[in-house]
Order: sequence, then C-alpha cells, then structure tokens
Amino acid sequence: MAAAVDVLHPSDGLFSQHSTDTTRSKWAYMDRILSREGPFTDPDYVGGEAVTTNLDNMKVLVIGAGGLGCELLKNLALSGFKNIDVIDMDTIDVSNLNRQFLFRQADVGKSKAEVAAKFVMQRVKGVQINPYCGKIQDKDEDYYLQFNMIICGLDSIEARRWINATLVSMVDEDNPDSLKPLIDGGTEGFKGQARVVLPTMTSCLECQLDMHAPREAVPLCTLATIPRQPQHCIEWAHIIAWEEERKDITLDTDDPEHISWLFSKASQRAKEFSIPGVTYSMTQGVVKNIIPAIASTNAIVAAACCNEAFKIATACNPFLGNPGTNNYMMYSGDESVYTYTFEHQKKDDCPVCGNLAKELSVKKDWTLQDFVDHLAERPEAQLKKPLIRTESKTLYYSSPASLEEMTRPNLKRKLDEMLADGEEVGVSDSSLAIDFKFKIRFQA
Repeated sequence: MAAAVDVLHPSDGLFSQHSTDTTRSKWAYMDRILSREGPFTDPDYVGGEAVTTNLDNMKVLVIGAGGLGCELLKNLALSGFKNIDVIDMDTIDVSNLNRQFLFRQADVGKSKAEVAAKFVMQRVKGVQINPYCGKIQDKDEDYYLQFNMIICGLDSIEARRWINATLVSMVDEDNPDSLKPLIDGGTEGFKGQARVVLPTMTSCLECQLDMHAPREAVPLCTLATIPRQPQHCIEWAHIIAWEEERKDITLDTDDPEHISWLFSKASQRAKEFSIPGVTYSMTQGVVKNIIPAIASTNAIVAAACCNEAFKIATACNPFLGNPGTNNYMMYSGDESVYTYTFEHQKKDDCPVCGNLAKELSVKKDWTLQDFVDHLAERPEAQLKKPLIRTESKTLYYSSPASLEEMTRPNLKRKLDEMLADGEEVGVSDSSLAIDFKFKIRFQA
C-alpha cells in the first residue's frame, strides 16, 4: 500500500493528504483531536461535529499584521478558523520582507492588513479574512462586541493598553457575551511571551505592565547640546523639537505622518553633527521603544497564542488563563531554549480592572514637574503626557495648549503646597483609555 504524503498542491496551495488508494480530509489532523477525548479534556467533553461547527463559526479579530500577525493569520487559518478580521494601520516596507513572509517585493507600499488577508485566503480555501487598514481606536465597542476572541500581535505597549482597557470596560455582568478573551503575544529579540486575559476575571495587561521595563533615560543635556548617537538625534526630535514646534498636536507614534516628521528632524540634526545611521525604521524603533524582531521567536510565540485560541474555541484542552491557573508563558531563546508558565496575580489597585487607589511614596520637596517625570519612569505607569487632578482642583493638563499654558506654573510648585498626605490624585494620559488613582504618601 502506498504511503500518504503531504504535498503542497500547485493549483490551490493547500496542504492536502494524497494517496493512490485513499482520499483523506485536509483537516484530518485537526479532526482526530476534536473527535476524541484526550488526557486533559473535561470529563463532560463531547467531540465531533458540534465542536468543529463551533470552530467554523468562531469569529476572531487579529490586531497587527506584522511579524507576529503574519504568523497568527497563517496558523489560525490552518487550524480551522474560518472567520477572521485583521486590523493594521501600517504599510509594507522593504525591511519587513525578511520575516513577514506573507509579503513580497511587489507589495512594498501597500496595506499590510489587505495584502496579508488576500495572501492567506488564496492559500487556504474556505477562510474569510476581512482586513481594515487603520487604527484600533477608529472602532467602537459595538465593533469589538461582534468577536468571540481577540488576539494581539502588537509592537506598541500604548496600543496594548488601549485595547485592554476597552475590553475590560465592555464587560457587562448581565451579558456574558460581553466578556471577550484577549490573547496577547509579544517578542523582544530572542525573548517573548504569550498570555491570556479574561477581562475582569483574571490579571489584565495593565496589571502586568511592570513586566515591561521602561525606556532607558538619556540625559536632556546630551540631547540638547552634543548628541553622540543616531538614537540621541531621534530622541531630540521626539522630546525637544516636537514640543517646540508642534506642542499643540498630541504625538501619535502610530501615525506615519508624525513618524516621518520626527525622522526628517532627526536626520537634519544628525547631519549637523556628522552622525550617520538615522533611518525611518530606527526612528520608529526608538520612538515606540521597539527591539528588533527575530523570525523564529515570532513563530514560536504566535504558535503558542494560536494553540490557546484553538483550546478556547474547542475546549479540547485546558487553556492558559483559566481563573486560578497559569496565565502567562515566558519564552527565552538567547541562552539555549527556556519556557516558563506562571499565574500573574490580579491587582486590586490596577487602574483598569481594580477598584483601589495605589499608594505612591513621594518626597515633600518634589515639584509637580518632578512628579510628572516620576510617572514617566514608573514601570506600572509609563505616562508621557499626563493630566493630573484631585477631586477639588486641576493641577496640570499637558493638552490642549490653552489648558497647558494655564496650569504650567504649577509645575514649579512643591507637592506639599498643593496636596495633603493621603490625598487621592487622578492621573490620565490622552493616548490611553485609562484613569489612574494614586494615594499620595509623603516620605518622612
């Protein structure tokens, strides 16, 4: 009897099982998993047609069509998900082609979401992928409510925080369908993580923000006087030039026009100091605090995310993030290969899913400007343009320009002149859908 062989059919690109004496479903490998009980399935688990039908009808949103997003779309389509939407606001750059394998040279300049969706649909028949070229903030809650789960392959912490806060705020106790599982994948060079969040039930992404180290600070004197590296020129454009020339406009690190402006300014400064190496992609990386991606890390983390999506959709195995179980998987490939899963605890003082004010120790002789700088450095805050207020008064507004000018004198005032020990302060950032509550404690 001739052995069955996996081949890539030239006409439709599908991986199919071909044999001289038998024809097998191209989803046979998946059907075997879903048609029988496994060692970890629920005792009441009943596989078969009902499970596969549920998988067919599952509506999934993928956010990001870059290094992780390409892997996610491919894996989801080959795992049996038939109804997928994808959001990405970027266009394809030649630098993407080494790892974002759904794109070709001829695609440079085109929408990532649209090209990725078209490519996967051509290769995996029966899959419908609806692309949207734009920002996640363009969509309202009704849009996100239509999905069964949301999977993120983002390179921006700010965007992660926005979608996390939005999904938590959507949860309605009287409507169980309003709870949307969030699967998040992220990579930094040879390291990465996959995690599952059940909004309001388990630790959310904001609870886990301290897992992301804040950007290493560069002295302002270096940026303003004698930069030594191309990154210094970019930070000068980001921190100083923007405030001097465009302070009335809130910087959006996902806006290509804003990044292009910063790139132009950084290039001019680099030329002035004879510093080579400033590029558009480096400008994006510095401003958005991106670490260059490794293709194999993307593949491993995306595979972990899709495994969790498959388990959530079919209940064939316990998924990462069941309340009271491990919800966070860490991967490291820089020194051999290492993975570790653990439960990241939900925080009662989380500004998104908690309800308590977080105690914050400050020095009495700090000015409000010192406090603003401290908020930017704290790993659980990382606020760039904060709005600070108490129940009775406004302390500082970074935007719009008229309010910034009115509240700017407060930046030079001492904290103990404006606040009492134990007083609660509300802090928000125009780029995030989050309101922080801090209880101020003055150090002795």
